[in-house]
Amino acid sequence: MTLNQLRYAIAISKENSLNDAAKKLFISQPSLTGAMHALEDELGFDIFIRSKTGISLTVKGAEFIGYAKSVVEQYDILDAKYISKQNIKRQFSVSMQHYSFAVKAFIDLVKQYGYDEYEFEVHETKTHEIISNVKNQKSELGVIYLNDFNKTVLKKVLTEAGLEFTPLFECGIYVYISKNNPLAVEKLKTGEPVTLEELDEYPCLSFDQGEFNSAYYAEEVMSTHRYKQIIRANDRATMLNLAKGVNAYTLCSGILCEDLNGTDYCALKLDTDEKMTIGYISRKSSIISEIGLRYIEEISKYKEMVLE
Repeated sequence: MTLNQLRYAIAISKENSLNDAAKKLFISQPSLTGAMHALEDELGFDIFIRSKTGISLTVKGAEFIGYAKSVVEQYDILDAKYISKQNIKRQFSVSMQHYSFAVKAFIDLVKQYGYDEYEFEVHETKTHEIISNVKNQKSELGVIYLNDFNKTVLKKVLTEAGLEFTPLFECGIYVYISKNNPLAVEKLKTGEPVTLEELDEYPCLSFDQGEFNSAYYAEEVMSTHRYKQIIRANDRATMLNLAKGVNAYTLCSGILCEDLNGTDYCALKLDTDEKMTIGYISRKSSIISEIGLRYIEEISKYKEMVLE
């Protein structure tokens, strides 16, 4: 096993294509294919699944790539510091469902570490893409929720992808709504919880999950409820505009992040006993980096902001 073979394997896992990886590496495709076959023979298992539609990682291959990345990164740091004297930056990437507090935790992390040693990526995206990003090493961590309804299916999906879910904190279910919404005006005065029947008068906002638009991948709890009015959107800014513009609402954890979303919105308790568990997904058997652990610490702080 050589360092070049590790670099080749990492490049293929990023591109999901031997041809594209060979171009990025400036070597011929036959040479790359030969190097990978030699590495897989030495390891005793296949790193990649090869098909007409492209290349994907096996479960063992995903675990191997995680360790390979750590080895290559540590070598590059040693080389930069003691041999080439270059300033090599490490990378940290996280994917998440549309949680403003998860973005705020990322912002606080960036402020702590700065840009001298790290390049940062944040992907606020669909549930399936979060799982795919962590599986394929595009992100080290992914932030999602599980509840009684989706946990059996999603845990099976995670296991098949070589991933695991670690819980951080449990939340009740809240209605995220504009303070100018007539229902919010009423409930902020009385302090009473909101019923689903009362919400029927207003459009429900839901994040579109693309081709994986099933109830199990929904970012909103109670995804099997038959809402009389529903609007699907792709990003959080659009959601906020719709909440104001058409008096719409969405269901959430109740953790407010006014630094990012402003003070024009509130979280009203929904009249239900359902709960959601916020947590992170990571690759099984992988060693979470120092900065990854620090991000987990930052997002864990929001446990203190969970509403009763």
